[in-house]
Amino acid sequence: MSEISTKPYLLRAIYEWCTDSGYTPYLAVKVDAATTVPMEYVRKGEIILNISYGATSGLKMDNDAIHFRARFNGVSRELYIPVQNVLAIYANENGQGMAFEVNTTASEMASSAPEEASAPSLSAVPAKQETPAETVPAPDDNDEPPKKGGRPTLTRIK
Repeated sequence: MSEISTKPYLLRAIYEWCTDSGYTPYLAVKVDAATTVPMEYVRKGEIILNISYGATSGLKMDNDAIHFRARFNGVSRELYIPVQNVLAIYANENGQGMAFEVNTTASEMASSAPEEASAPSLSAVPAKQETPAETVPAPDDNDEPPKKGGRPTLTRIK
């Protein structure tokens, strides 16, 4: 019997912590052929999604995938994210959450020969201090230097 991954359980736990604490849960997702998201919002092969109660409809976080409906520019869309493609889940207000390494995406697993799946490796995101600090906006496709101030974002450290 293969070992069950802890990743979907951790995603649900962080989501619940965010909502219980009054924070807005966000997902960072690596987009591939197995992911159904609005492609016009994908930057550098990744997308950041607000998965709060107010931003989604019918959110279901299974052990294999996360699926829900959300509005983009006023148009309702059905989204499907394999758990394997989730890079991070975090609270938008303070950046606290958990990041995951995505070595193999769901579409890469489907196209490769059936092999023994390895458990995802996890790394904790360090908690930010309660004192006000400068925040850096999410990187975009251009190579402009980051601006000071703005919304807090998740910083992935490799």
